[in-house]
Amino acid sequence: MKNTFNQQLMKITITTLLTCCGWLAIAAEAPAKPVKVDSVLTMSLAASTQLNATLHSRSHIPITAGVNGRLEWLAQPGDYIEQGQVLVKMDVLPLELKRAEQLAELKRAQINVDYLKTEFNRLQKLSKTNATSQFQLDQNRSKYELAQADIEIAELKLKQIEDQLNRATITAPFAGVVTERIVRAGTDINRSDTLLMFLDTEHLEARLFIPIKYLGFVNKGHLLTLSASEQVIEAPVSAKIPSADPRSQTFEVRIDIPTHLNQYWAAGQLVRITVPVQAATESLTVPRDALILRKEATYVVKVESNNTVQRLPVTVGKGNVDRVSIRGALKHGDKVAIRGAERLVDGDKVIIQ
Repeated sequence: MKNTFNQQLMKITITTLLTCCGWLAIAAEAPAKPVKVDSVLTMSLAASTQLNATLHSRSHIPITAGVNGRLEWLAQPGDYIEQGQVLVKMDVLPLELKRAEQLAELKRAQINVDYLKTEFNRLQKLSKTNATSQFQLDQNRSKYELAQADIEIAELKLKQIEDQLNRATITAPFAGVVTERIVRAGTDINRSDTLLMFLDTEHLEARLFIPIKYLGFVNKGHLLTLSASEQVIEAPVSAKIPSADPRSQTFEVRIDIPTHLNQYWAAGQLVRITVPVQAATESLTVPRDALILRKEATYVVKVESNNTVQRLPVTVGKGNVDRVSIRGALKHGDKVAIRGAERLVDGDKVIIQ
């Protein structure tokens, strides 16, 4: 009976061994799993946060009347006006009449000068023969010089009228859009009255208010990441205004927006800007997608040169939107999986896509 039991136990053992060998053979023949990898990099990385900024036009200006008079025509809200095209036209008939009157005054003054010049030359000839008094000669010279000064005054008045005629037609100082109409055509206005609001749509800037405690981490020329409407760019800080608002305890920075984004972004729109909140320090970094978060630890999957993998625990530090700093058994240049790593175990074969 004992021999029978031993024989059965031996059969079970052999069967188990054969089964294990079968599974090992299947595992050895398991196909390599596809993964996408990225590199471990040593780089300066600062902790960051995302803040909302508002886009503004660099020029949103009031258009005022150039002269007193009646408004004849002005562009309407929503009209796009190229630089140099007409925005406002005034009724120029009163100015044209005034100009014609001044031309007549100038002509009259010129006739008077010609007469006095002829008379002065005649008296000069007579004075050589003592046929006229010195008093009469001096008096005529004075009238002649005053008449010349009258011509200069008349010419200056004519230039003033012509300047008013030129300013009676207002052209766009830059290409833009009329955003608001203050008065209507046919209204009598003064030269200081605001007629329109005109917006430069080509040159935008982001205005961002940052907590004052981060003042030392953002400076002019620093590259910041902006995102909105599925568009992401990096742009340098064009201006830093180190003056804190007493209520909000924030300071302002401005960033010029590249013109190719004008078709996606508009003045008044909110954009997200990534701002550093700590000083940058050099450390090992991996893409955020390489992290595998578990209750017991955080891991990354290192891909060896023979395309096998090893799961390594890491300690995560500060980071930005794309990368985080880590501490662990990794070095600069190592490859880590960023796609397809969740179900990998140590020793698995992979194919790098």
